[in-house]
Amino acid sequence: MQKQAIFQSKLLPYALVAPQLAIVLIFFYWPALQAVIQSFLLQDAFGLSSTFVWFENYIELFKDPAYFEAIVRTFFFSFAIAVSSLSFALLLAVMADKPLRGSMLYRTLLIWPYAVAPPVVGVLWIFMLHPSLGVLSRYLRGMGVDWNPLLDGDQAAALIILAAAWKQISYNFLFFLAGLQAIPKSVFEAAAIDGARPMRRFWTVTFPLLSPTIFFLLVVNIVYAFFDTFGIIDTMTRGGPGTSTVTLVYKVYSDGLLGGNLGSSAAQSVILMVMVIVLTGIQFRFVERKVTY
Repeated sequence: MQKQAIFQSKLLPYALVAPQLAIVLIFFYWPALQAVIQSFLLQDAFGLSSTFVWFENYIELFKDPAYFEAIVRTFFFSFAIAVSSLSFALLLAVMADKPLRGSMLYRTLLIWPYAVAPPVVGVLWIFMLHPSLGVLSRYLRGMGVDWNPLLDGDQAAALIILAAAWKQISYNFLFFLAGLQAIPKSVFEAAAIDGARPMRRFWTVTFPLLSPTIFFLLVVNIVYAFFDTFGIIDTMTRGGPGTSTVTLVYKVYSDGLLGGNLGSSAAQSVILMVMVIVLTGIQFRFVERKVTY
């Protein structure tokens, strides 16, 4: 028999929900509405007047080859960050779930990077891999690697992916570890009695039972790669060298705040929001079918 909450006043439930609704309306829906309105306007160079131009900002975007390059680059970054962070976090979670001495210390150390803000992550990694000042870059040059992400676009992209994935590993590790600990040990014991080796037990027992966690983290990691990598890119490369690390979210910032083209920047933010919504919907429509609950 389920218990239902009974409120003495009919207004009390609405009063309890009102603060959360106010936060969502003020910090999400209102800025989103302002972005949609701004995307149909064209401001003068001094920001004193605006002209309604309908879909001209969107048309100009789709005529710009640099915008399509940013789209491809964003999807590549998102795929690389999500796959690398999820894979490495799952490996660490499987290792930390074993009964090892000092396992609590290992788990605590693996969680710490999640508390580091993205701009700080960028500063840490640029200190380690700066071509002239970085500690790790000296070892790379010693191995014969011509490491210079300030001039090489591919190396700069690899550095962004490495730093962004490292930042997200601890978040994924928490959920993977919780998912592993929720799996009954009797399931593994039954598979072992049937003669399944550790690797086979992982792919036939552990991985399917972790599929709800993997699906959830896949959605979260893609959203993270689309939006939360801005601070890392801004502190490490500022979109350079050239435009080799300019993603959609950074292009919104550079065109709007640095370039002063607020109409185009607003149109890009609307397109970015629609892309994330559509991508999330596709994941729920097709990927969720393979999830075992």
